[in-house]
Amino acid sequence: MTRVVVPVRYPLTTHSRHTLERAIEVMREREAALTVLHVDLYQAGNHVTRSDLKRAVEASFGPLSNVRYVVRTGFLVEETILEEVAAEGADVVVIGAKQMGRWRTMVRRLVGDPDIESFLRDELDAQIVKAT
Repeated sequence: MTRVVVPVRYPLTTHSRHTLERAIEVMREREAALTVLHVDLYQAGNHVTRSDLKRAVEASFGPLSNVRYVVRTGFLVEETILEEVAAEGADVVVIGAKQMGRWRTMVRRLVGDPDIESFLRDELDAQIVKAT
């Protein structure tokens, strides 16, 4: 089965809702399973639970089937997302427009001025879908 991963912020921001909306569309189009991922930063001291994340998503989109809710803790959001995507064996990653800029900044520090979509495809072996 196709696996779609969508990283979001909690509490859900307007941008996270747009990204989730696109991820749900992709999930339904491909009859895929969806993983909704939130990264809690160690240094922020937040303690978001899977139940918190699920309640927030379902409050915005209603009950969803074939969805897994994951909260990971890490120092760097982007690195934690990469780890989760690799662990899931994701086929598609839906990334919000704001997240794409953060990825670009992080990768630029490492390799200059990258084509961020190509970089992520190479690193993740997954299709990247941008939410607007």
